[in-house]
Amino acid sequence: MSMHFLEKSKMLRSLFLVFLLINSTFAQKPALTNLPTASQIPAPAKNWTTLSGNEPLVIARGGFTGLFPEGSPEAIGISKDISIFLCNLQWTKDSGAFCVTGIKLDNATNIAMFDPKEKTYNINGKDVQGHFAVDYTGAQIDHNVSMNQAIYSRPSFYDGMSPVLNVDALLSGKSPPRFWLNVQYEAFYNQRGIKLVDNVQELLRLYKIDFVSSPEIGFLKTINGKVKKGTKVVFQLLNADDVEPTTKQPYSTIVKDLTKIKSYASGIVVPKQYIWPVKPDKYLGPPTTLVYDAHKQGLEVYASGFANDYFSSYNYNYDPSAEYLQFIEKGESVDGIVTDFAPTAFNAIACFVQNNTLPRKGQALIISNNGASGVYPGSTDLAYQQAIDDGADIIDCSVQMTKDGIAFCSNSIDLIGDTNAMTIFMSRSSNIPELQPKVGIFSFDLTWNEIQTLQPQIVSPQGQDFQRNPAKKNSGKFVTLLDFLELAKEKAVTGILVDIKNAAYLASKKGLDIVGIVSTALSNATFDKQVTQQVFIQSDDTSVLSKYKGIRSYKRVLVVENKIGDTPKLTVDEIKKFAEAVNLLKSSVIKASGSMLTNMTKIVKELKDANLTVFVHTLRNEFISLAFDYWSDPNVEIATYIHSAKVDGIVTDFPATASRYFRSQCRDPKSVPAILPAKPGELQSTVPLELLPPAEAPLPPLEAGNVVDPPLPAVADVNRTSPAATPAPPSPPSSAWTNAANSGLSFVAIVVFATFCAGH
Repeated sequence: MSMHFLEKSKMLRSLFLVFLLINSTFAQKPALTNLPTASQIPAPAKNWTTLSGNEPLVIARGGFTGLFPEGSPEAIGISKDISIFLCNLQWTKDSGAFCVTGIKLDNATNIAMFDPKEKTYNINGKDVQGHFAVDYTGAQIDHNVSMNQAIYSRPSFYDGMSPVLNVDALLSGKSPPRFWLNVQYEAFYNQRGIKLVDNVQELLRLYKIDFVSSPEIGFLKTINGKVKKGTKVVFQLLNADDVEPTTKQPYSTIVKDLTKIKSYASGIVVPKQYIWPVKPDKYLGPPTTLVYDAHKQGLEVYASGFANDYFSSYNYNYDPSAEYLQFIEKGESVDGIVTDFAPTAFNAIACFVQNNTLPRKGQALIISNNGASGVYPGSTDLAYQQAIDDGADIIDCSVQMTKDGIAFCSNSIDLIGDTNAMTIFMSRSSNIPELQPKVGIFSFDLTWNEIQTLQPQIVSPQGQDFQRNPAKKNSGKFVTLLDFLELAKEKAVTGILVDIKNAAYLASKKGLDIVGIVSTALSNATFDKQVTQQVFIQSDDTSVLSKYKGIRSYKRVLVVENKIGDTPKLTVDEIKKFAEAVNLLKSSVIKASGSMLTNMTKIVKELKDANLTVFVHTLRNEFISLAFDYWSDPNVEIATYIHSAKVDGIVTDFPATASRYFRSQCRDPKSVPAILPAKPGELQSTVPLELLPPAEAPLPPLEAGNVVDPPLPAVADVNRTSPAATPAPPSPPSSAWTNAANSGLSFVAIVVFATFCAGH
């Protein structure tokens, strides 16, 4: 098998992907340009608390394995200049050295296609079945086996395209990466005739290797003193209950004697839980003193087990940078981080450490979505206070009405999703097709006193596997619109966004003048007269927005909740009659297919060319909500909407993540270093056409005829204290984009649905 190298090139905005070690039998794929700034460019001077006083190292397990197969050219190319390459070593029967995590080849390669037969070996006292490199020659591995993505939740597009990484091929190249060699299973290899110490010494003699590590004390004691100057020997501690092969002691016991470890190693690499334990409830426990104690002994400490797409603790709110910073800023810093996502770790160190006091940069707004609804139940006092504390510019209130005419903040007119209403007021459930297709318990059927008896609950948009802050799932209390306005004035936030929906239905069917009530509340709080705080009035109904025309201190926002692909000039001209801003779904701005970005629409440019402000919603931290192009890093998504799409504001469940990004010097793509935006379609272009999902139909344009809504009906004279009367025929929907609802639910179906919801 022939191997070749491609020279590294540069573009103005970033580094190109270096395709190293490409098997000549595979087609060359386009380079990715969405790369972090190279590590040789120094980060700003900081007071680091590492043992050396230098910034922590980033150690990439097999390269950028968060996206690409371990040791593949793509994985190496992206991580090479910003991290140390960590090779978990496996040996063939003829002493060929390859980089594959673990002792088996099964998960990370297609070995079973070459040889369907498995073997069973006793390794460190346990029977292990599978395919082992030691049963093959180096040539067999080189010519017949290729790498797969070992983590099944990650992209499989690149499976089978890259050979297993040969250590000699990598290190003998023109520009090898900094290299960390991890060695394990000495007894197993010795039994198979592979003299592990001799082979490792030969690698150390031939190549520059920065680190050599092992979880086996016997091997470390043998190799220590036989390494070149500049090569560090590091003891890798496995899980606390695992038994170290040489001493037969658990690692939890061995770690207590750091003085002894210092006699055969210059540092330790430990699972991150050794430093910040995670309790059974998935919240962080008190930190240990391991880093401090090790530094006192002159031992460096490297923390392992980091991955953006691996849930660790609710304390981090699905923000991987927050986790990296926990190990660098909270107490003494670790000396390095072992991760599958080197770019995110590098950016956390270079961009976010000690930046929490920097002033905001840029004009784009951070707009909360029901407050900090990723941390506390949305639209509660706690969620709004958290959003303010986290740096939101604009806090928002989606206004709902109670039966007795009180305006309050809640995400939805239906209380089932955001509260425990079904367990208390199941008898109030009803089916109102013009509002939604499913049964609900609607705010206008409860008094404010009744609403105050409800427990708010955190909504987890990505499902129960991605719960948000369950310890606070029912914390806080709902606030009236008046309380919300008072809080905004007291805290002197940059501005507020008041969202009004269902005005036509509330007026005609419930006798509730939501527009008038909101207007009076704003006026009484003098928001219509002051100029220090921006007021956004948002609605999907142009008839609502028209009621605020001429009030110069208000900026009207048309929210478009449907996916659209274009805004023709006639449509834009129609929008301008009713609004000064538009709030779009993020998928209308940047299209995605099969978890990959495909292209950017022209909508933002079309609207901004017409002097309209553009917001986008809703950004979230959970990696499952992010396209692969964002590398499971919400900062990259933020950078893409701000700098590539050029929106004027982002609506987010997690204002803290956005605020930290905006306070960083790395928010400017021209700075060094920088958090660079993704390029829609670029990652997709690296995937073979036959593996791409079927092309999706183009998104429809927003037609001019779909913008304008009928005038608001008169407010009906309804006795709201009497029992609900038989519903009148439905009024026209408040927006031409409202979907037709299915009104065929029988009473039996409603009861069954209500009982199901109460049980879940």
